[in-house]
Amino acid sequence: MKNISLLLLFTLVLLNSCGSDNSGITTDDTPITTGYTQYGTPYANLASVEDMVIYEVNLRAFSSSGTIQGVINRLDEIKSLGVNVIWLMPIHPIGQVNSVNSPYCVKNFKEVSSEYGTLSDLRNLTTQAHSKGMAVIIDWVANHTSWDNPWITSNSNWYTKDSSGNITIPAGTNWQDVADLNFNNNEMKLAMIDAMKYWLLEANIDGFRCDYADGVPFEFWNQAISNLKTIPNRNFIFLAEGNRNDHFSAGFDLTYAWDFYYRMKDVYGGQSANILFSTNTSEYSNVPNGKHRLRYTTNHDESAWEGTPMQFFNGKNGALAASIPTIFMNGVPLFYTGQEVGRLNTVPFFSNSPINWNENPDMFSKYQDIMEVYSSNAVARKGSNTNYSTLDIVCFKKTLNNEEMIIITNCRNASKNFVIPSELENTTWTNTLTNAQLTLSSSLSLNSYEYLILKRTL
Repeated sequence: MKNISLLLLFTLVLLNSCGSDNSGITTDDTPITTGYTQYGTPYANLASVEDMVIYEVNLRAFSSSGTIQGVINRLDEIKSLGVNVIWLMPIHPIGQVNSVNSPYCVKNFKEVSSEYGTLSDLRNLTTQAHSKGMAVIIDWVANHTSWDNPWITSNSNWYTKDSSGNITIPAGTNWQDVADLNFNNNEMKLAMIDAMKYWLLEANIDGFRCDYADGVPFEFWNQAISNLKTIPNRNFIFLAEGNRNDHFSAGFDLTYAWDFYYRMKDVYGGQSANILFSTNTSEYSNVPNGKHRLRYTTNHDESAWEGTPMQFFNGKNGALAASIPTIFMNGVPLFYTGQEVGRLNTVPFFSNSPINWNENPDMFSKYQDIMEVYSSNAVARKGSNTNYSTLDIVCFKKTLNNEEMIIITNCRNASKNFVIPSELENTTWTNTLTNAQLTLSSSLSLNSYEYLILKRTL
């Protein structure tokens, strides 16, 4: 009996050590009872992937206060763009050692930075967003931490080290402000999953946009997503900043459509508009049913370091025109902070630079009209594509059941003539943005950056 009692005691100690405090996970990936509590009511109306419209919030630019409350104050404006998923850039405290003040330098995975507010503020945001039909996901930085993250002093073996035993920065980067995590260490992976579970339950968020997903092994993503999906009565979104084919196998719902974005810039630089359709086909060649690519004309990296849509696509009309095939051809549309009001200058995220929401109200209104068409027409989101594009014009038809939609966009800052394909000649359509009737004859003259979204019922 004494030996049996000692064995039982040893087993209990071992289980407690492997699971870590309140982790809800064990080393064999079997969920156990978590110490976290479910805050609020789990969101029951998460959109299917094909119906999602995502809005990326740069907290430091979104409001003059740079806070979560600033987002709560404009939820109706976000909703008016057809958005049903809000993505918050990292909300955590930022490291101070070797710092460049990047929010992607995470000092503590289980805290809200006082710069942005409190856990109570985040809970309020998720509650308010859910009441308006929008999910909330947060940015997750799995690849690295700040140099003053408590993990470094308490668990240095959780980090990648060089031959001299020094913790390194992520390989192949110049990111001096962050320390690379070691994904061969099982304890670190369990702690990471534990922290992810914390936000899903304690803040009632609806998933994660996973930063630099290509830099993190498939095995971890598969382990993490599989484990998190065991939380009962919850549905989640997993968006990978990456385009590795195995992300979908790991459980991600969405990956980035980098190629489409780059080709859009090429088209506006003078290349054939027809390359967008071939790029779309290529990007979707390995995408499983029910999964999608994220499509955008900007995001936080592009607007911070490269330029804004207003710069790349030659002003308001060009930026709007570039959005049309980006939104309608395929994939899940993304809006980024300030895009809807034509922010001209770059949008930093290492510092505060508030958006002027009173700028270009006409552009905001046009985006609202475009997204009303997209959100209210299943053919726009789910229709199969037929390509009619030319050198200067992106044109494709979407078909779903007995409905058809034609998207026509002039990608040039000059009037262009579009020869109507023979099978579309003498067909009559409704202009979804004006409700006017339009009969296509042999050709169509399009003004600079003009676009048409036409629909008919067969």
